[in-house]
Amino acid sequence: MRGQRSDAPFFAALAVLGGAYVLLVAAMVLADFTYTSPGHLLTALRSADIRHSIQLSLFSCSAAALLSLLVAVPLGYLLARERFPGRWLVDALVDIPIVLPPLVVGLSLLILFQVKLGGVSIEDWCGRLGFAVTYAVPAVVLAQFAVAAAFAIRTMRTVFEQLNPRAEHVALTLGCSRAQAFTRVALPQARRGMLAAFTLAWARSLGEFGPILVFAGATRGRTEVLSTSVFLELSVGHLETAVAVSLLMIAVAALVLMLVRWLGKEQAL
Repeated sequence: MRGQRSDAPFFAALAVLGGAYVLLVAAMVLADFTYTSPGHLLTALRSADIRHSIQLSLFSCSAAALLSLLVAVPLGYLLARERFPGRWLVDALVDIPIVLPPLVVGLSLLILFQVKLGGVSIEDWCGRLGFAVTYAVPAVVLAQFAVAAAFAIRTMRTVFEQLNPRAEHVALTLGCSRAQAFTRVALPQARRGMLAAFTLAWARSLGEFGPILVFAGATRGRTEVLSTSVFLELSVGHLETAVAVSLLMIAVAALVLMLVRWLGKEQAL
């Protein structure tokens, strides 16, 4: 009987290949820490513009993530469970925000709200209702939502595809309608996937830059979020402040992701 071969070379190869990327990310974060100082962080936090960008980022990312989940659950379920006419087209359209350059997404949103149908554009209609979208806070949320929703939909589709539909079929045989089987059986089973989709959408919204810059602008005290704060600080040569804001983004993202994962573990218990 031959002696069992050691698995050490195999795991060493995995560690080298995977560890290279982990080291790259760690090195980037460490470089940010070494380039700035606590003084730069405090200076950034004392700025009214930076504080406004933090508040707007938290609001817009949460709003975009909730909207993403609102469309991702039903659409992910339909794509995973149903075979309907035009399904391939819907599937392709969902992927467009993922593969398009971010600036193109923002430009497309800008054109959409300026195109006139019957002599009136969507922006004109919004103005008549008493609010503005383009270059305002709603544009920030919409720009983040346009991209983040695509990732949330893909996540929810995978979640529903991995769930065994047998429990839903049993519920149907017991007299439940399709809607009742969905809300009482499928949704409870998919709650952890919904949390993952929300987290992914939130994190994607936080890092969004191109669509926001084109569709919402980067006006200080109005449409400035953390990602555009980094751009504005770099544009005036404040590299240390830009790095400090970047670290704030890392800290905010880490806190939110840890909180969401903790809530997910609590629900799983």
